[in-house]
Amino acid sequence: MCGIVGYIGTQAAADILIEGLRKLEYRGYDSAGIATVEEGELHCVRAKGKLQNLQDKLDGQDNQARLGIGHTRWATHGKPEEYNAHPHRDTHGRIAVVQNGIIENYRELRDRLKAEGHQFVSDTDTEVVPHLVASYLAKLTAEEPQGRSRLLEAVRLSCLDLHGAFALGIISADFPDELVVVRQQAPLVIGFGQGEFFCASDTPAIVPHTRAVLPMENGELASLTPLGVEVYSFEGTRQRKHPITLNWNPIMVEKQGFKHFMLKEIYEQPGVVRTCLETYIDNSWTAAAPATATPPISLGLPDELIDGLEHLQIVACGTSWHAALVGKYLIEALAGLPVMVQYASEFRYSPTPLIPNTLTIGVTQSGETADTLAALEMEQGRRLAQADPRFAPRMVGITNRPESSLARLVPHIIDTHAGIEIGVAATKTFTAQVMAFYLLALDLAYRRQTQTPERIEDILTQLHQLPAYIEQVLESQERYIEDLAHEFGDTQDFIYLGRGVNFPIALEGALKLKEISYIHAEGYPAGEMKHGPIALLDAKVPVVAIAMPGSVYDKVLSNAQEAKARDAQLIGVVPMNDTDAEDTFDRLLPVPVVEELLSPIVAVIPLQLLAYHIAARRGLDVDQPRNLAKSVTVE
Repeated sequence: MCGIVGYIGTQAAADILIEGLRKLEYRGYDSAGIATVEEGELHCVRAKGKLQNLQDKLDGQDNQARLGIGHTRWATHGKPEEYNAHPHRDTHGRIAVVQNGIIENYRELRDRLKAEGHQFVSDTDTEVVPHLVASYLAKLTAEEPQGRSRLLEAVRLSCLDLHGAFALGIISADFPDELVVVRQQAPLVIGFGQGEFFCASDTPAIVPHTRAVLPMENGELASLTPLGVEVYSFEGTRQRKHPITLNWNPIMVEKQGFKHFMLKEIYEQPGVVRTCLETYIDNSWTAAAPATATPPISLGLPDELIDGLEHLQIVACGTSWHAALVGKYLIEALAGLPVMVQYASEFRYSPTPLIPNTLTIGVTQSGETADTLAALEMEQGRRLAQADPRFAPRMVGITNRPESSLARLVPHIIDTHAGIEIGVAATKTFTAQVMAFYLLALDLAYRRQTQTPERIEDILTQLHQLPAYIEQVLESQERYIEDLAHEFGDTQDFIYLGRGVNFPIALEGALKLKEISYIHAEGYPAGEMKHGPIALLDAKVPVVAIAMPGSVYDKVLSNAQEAKARDAQLIGVVPMNDTDAEDTFDRLLPVPVVEELLSPIVAVIPLQLLAYHIAARRGLDVDQPRNLAKSVTVE
C-alpha cells in the first residue's frame, strides 16, 4: 500500500522522486522520505505526515544526485513517526531501502542481526532489510559473483531469507551507479527512458517520463544501471524480458480544474460508460440478426470457458465487492446461473467446497489487491490438483489495469477502460465494474439463450441511454446536494436502505460516506431494518433510502415510512416527478426513470455526490482520507 519510486539517470533525482511520490501519495501519506547518493555519500531526508512536509525540508537544498529512492508510507509496523519513516538505513548509513509490504519474519531476522552487532533505531519490519544486505555484503568477496554486482548478489541472498509480501528499492553509497529493485507479492514496475530508468509501485509515477514499462514478476529482482536493466530470479537465473507500452498519458492523472480528484472522477463516469459500451457492444447487431451473426457483445471470453457452465463465484474486496453483489443479481436474473460472492480475505482461509463447472471471477480496480490475488491463486491451485476435468479452473479478472498482476495470474481479463483513478474512494471504477457485469450477464444470457433476442436488444438500448442520464443527474443535482450537505456537519450516524439490485448501492453509499467524511454509516436491506437497525433511529440519524421503480418500490416506501415514524430525517433517491416519493421523503435526490435492472448506475451518482460534499463541507481531505490507501497490497 506504500508508494515506492526510484531513479537512476542524468537528471537531478530528488526532483523526479518528489514528483513521483506526489503521483503515488494516494498509496499512503503517514510519512515520506527520499535517499540519494552523491559523491560517495548517502543522503536521507524524511518527514512525518503529508508529502508537503518533506518538500518543505528539501526546499533550498542543492541536491544534484543522479541516483535515489523515495517512499510515501501507509503504516503497518510502527507508528507514523519520522523515525519509522522510509528510507531505512544500515548501522553505518551506507545502504538505504524503501519497502511496500510486510516482512513477516522480521523479529527473527532482527534478533539474528543484533547478535552480529547491528543496531536498530525504528519499530518497523523494513529496517531489517538494509542490515541484512549489509551483512551479506560484508561476507561477499570483492570478486563479482556469477557476473552480477556484489550489491545485487547481497540483495538476492537477503531475499531468500525474507518471508512475506514485499517490494523493495535499494541503493548504496558504495555502488553509486546501481539501483536494485525487488518484487515478491507486491507490485513494482520498471520504466525505460532515454538514458535513464525508473521504478515505482504504480505507473502514474512513471508516465510523465515514459510509457515503456516492465512489470516485474513475483520472485524477481533487477539491477538498474546507466548501461541498462538486468532482471534475475531469486535463484540467480537471468531473465529475458521485454517492456510493454502503456496506453495512456500524463494528463489523465491531473485534476483538470476540479477541486479534488474524486469530484473529477465522478464527472468522468458518463465517458467511462460510453467507452465501455463502444468497446464491447456491436451496435450493428439487432434482434433480427441470424444465429450465425456476430454476437452483440464481445468480451473476448472463449466458448470453452462458458460451455457447460453451472455456477459462478466472485471474490473481491471493498467497493469491488459491492459491484460483485450487483453482478450476482444481474447474472442470476439474466443468465439463470447461481452466483456466490465472497470477500477475498475470508475466502482465502475459509474457501467454499469445490463445485464442478464453476467460473471464478476476481474483481479489483488496481489488479494488485493482495487478498484477491491470493484467493484466485489458491483457487487455481486447488482446482488444478483435481483429476476430474469438471473441476478444472475457469478464471476471469475484472480490472481497470490490464497491465497488472491480475492479468498475469488469470488467462482472461475484462478491462473496464475507466482510466487511472487517483481518489482513494472509488467512484468511476465502481461504475465501470458494474458495467462489466451488465455486459457479462448479457453475454452469458445470449450464449445460454436464457433471454430472447428482443429482450437483449431492449437492455442494450437502455444501456446506451445511461451516459446521458448520468450527465443529467450531475447537472441537476450537484448544486442542490452541495447545499444539502451543510445540514450534516455535526451528524454522527447515517442509515442507508435498499432492496434487490439496489441493496449493494445502499452498501456502497454508506461506504463512500464512511471513507471520506468519517461519519458512521451502515447499509441494510430495507426489509431488515425492523429486525434490529430501527433501534438506532431518532431525529439525529438521517436515513437514505433508494426507492426506484420496480418490484420492490412500494416495499421500500413502506420501510421508509417506518423510519419516518421514528422521527428520522428521510432522504430519498427516487424517480423524477414521483408524487408518492414527494409525500414520503423530507429531501429528494431525483434521478431519471429507468428500468429497475439498470437503476444502480443512476442511483449511485447522487450518493457519491452526497458523500463528497459532506466531506468537503467538513474540511476533510477528500482524496486522501485518513488510514486508507488506494491499492491494498498487504494482507
